[in-house]
Amino acid sequence: MMSKKVCVVGAGVSGLISARELRREGHDVTVMEQGGGVGGQWLYDPRTDSGDPLGAAGVHSGIYASLRLNSPREAMGFSDYPFYPRNGGDARRFPVHGEFLRYIRDFCAAFGLMDAVRLNTRVVHVGVVPGAGDDGCLRWLVRCRRRDEVTEEVFDAVVVAVGHFAQPRIPTITGMDKWSRRQLHSHSYRVPDSFQGEVVVVVGCHESGKEIALELRQVAKEVHISVKSMADVTPGVSKTLTKHHNLYLHLQIDSLFEDGRVVFADGSCIVADAIVYCTGYDDSFPFLDTGGLVTVDDNRVGPLFEHIFPPALAPSLSFVGMPTMVVLPRFYEVQARWVAQVLSGKRTLPPVEEMLRCVEEYYRAKEMAGLSKRQTHHILFDLEYMDEFGKKYCDFPKLDEWKKELFRRTVNNVRDNHESFRDDYNDNDLILEGLRSEGWLPRVPQEDDGGVPKQHPLVPL
Repeated sequence: MMSKKVCVVGAGVSGLISARELRREGHDVTVMEQGGGVGGQWLYDPRTDSGDPLGAAGVHSGIYASLRLNSPREAMGFSDYPFYPRNGGDARRFPVHGEFLRYIRDFCAAFGLMDAVRLNTRVVHVGVVPGAGDDGCLRWLVRCRRRDEVTEEVFDAVVVAVGHFAQPRIPTITGMDKWSRRQLHSHSYRVPDSFQGEVVVVVGCHESGKEIALELRQVAKEVHISVKSMADVTPGVSKTLTKHHNLYLHLQIDSLFEDGRVVFADGSCIVADAIVYCTGYDDSFPFLDTGGLVTVDDNRVGPLFEHIFPPALAPSLSFVGMPTMVVLPRFYEVQARWVAQVLSGKRTLPPVEEMLRCVEEYYRAKEMAGLSKRQTHHILFDLEYMDEFGKKYCDFPKLDEWKKELFRRTVNNVRDNHESFRDDYNDNDLILEGLRSEGWLPRVPQEDDGGVPKQHPLVPL
């Protein structure tokens, strides 16, 4: 088994699980993290991008204060480290963001990963070292900045575990540059207090748009949600709109005017005090120099074989954490395990030509399904695909059937009851038995065990 010197960029969820899997395969791992702690986006920062509210002026995390998870904790932990509640924490199925950060930190401590992490270390350049090594393999120069010190180090391989939420995506709207009132991206939103009594437009109706609009309507005079298409409006959103008198729905904004007017595509017009753009992010890897072998085109990062390996640079360069709409963090664990095993020689990749052909076939399949480039890495919660992926590439165990059922019911509940799904749900017998089997619920008393409940092993009693 070969041992490689590997640099992991980022100490968020995907970076830490990459470090754990790489170490298990015997690799020498260094994790570069620009922040002052592990957790990536989950490391909440109450500061905002006040100097550039439509950009990312130095504040890494875009999490807002009240954010709660939208995946059930019972099914979203690492395969061998469940997301059990801890004493003094938020024990709800869908806890606040700080509970997940605590879980990430506990995971990092449990597997002794902190000694591999270099905090406050920003990666400013990753590029191929000219000329192959003695073994004919690529080497990578990694240049980092820590405060005023710049260092360079050569690695056998680099795992990129960042890039999703660094660059806010801002739409182009006629008159946007002249609109004199407050505009910000959701990356700069933290709390609703400053919107008291205002008329606010929320652009976008995906998760952040819905959540922020619901929070703002508690303090704002009016909240107007702008959507590209009425097809984006789920039954749960429709239900919410009928429930709250100060919540309104419009088609996308057509134009903005200096006096505060906002004109929508359907011709309706309001005068607003603020606009919050919940329009997502553009994937960005400003530090990565591949000579054009890896590009980003409307969030299609590629070509990447199975969303991980750029064929011309594999296996020495890989990406962990690109897929969205997957079971997190479990699917990133699957990816990381495969990467670690390929680097150690336990697994092999297909020839470059075959990997490229697979990528092109995947692109064509997406296009035939009517999906855009921006949706290239959307897995759409295809649980069977994730199981097959894990089995095929690293013999990863399948997700338990009760957890699949829990995910499916959650997805449906989010769609139909967005405002209440986190606190109002019904588990069927399959889920209840699964919860009992792993200690989330006390077991039903049996004659042969005296009804002694099984305790999950990681919760202090």
